[in-house]
Amino acid sequence: MYKLGRVIDHVHLRVSDLEASRNFYRAICKALGLEEAFQDATDHFVIDEIYVDAADDYVSRIHLAFQARSQEDVDTFHRLALEAGGQSNGAPGLRPYHDSYYAAFVLDPDGNNIEAVCDAPTARNVDSVIVERT
Repeated sequence: MYKLGRVIDHVHLRVSDLEASRNFYRAICKALGLEEAFQDATDHFVIDEIYVDAADDYVSRIHLAFQARSQEDVDTFHRLALEAGGQSNGAPGLRPYHDSYYAAFVLDPDGNNIEAVCDAPTARNVDSVIVERT
């Protein structure tokens, strides 16, 4: 059994230093209340739809935005990501995309642009979709 959103099946990040990435993504999961979503293995880790392993040739270069439930979670994401080796790519704050778009951007150890965004106030009918393979 695993959980999915509606659009993405998975995102595969190929990283140059698996341990550095493991520490970075574990820290941002803590900031966003996603500790339960972080699943660790020896040669990779998974955060729901995100699969991360060590690159044997090229590393990924993407922009990945995590959902945050509050502006405070965005602030915490930015702080913990920096403490875990990330580099700021945009301090927490409102963005001009629309009235309530509050976000922060951090470059992960491989230079991927990682964002946490809060569009509050919003309401969800469920936290996630639970999928069971049959």
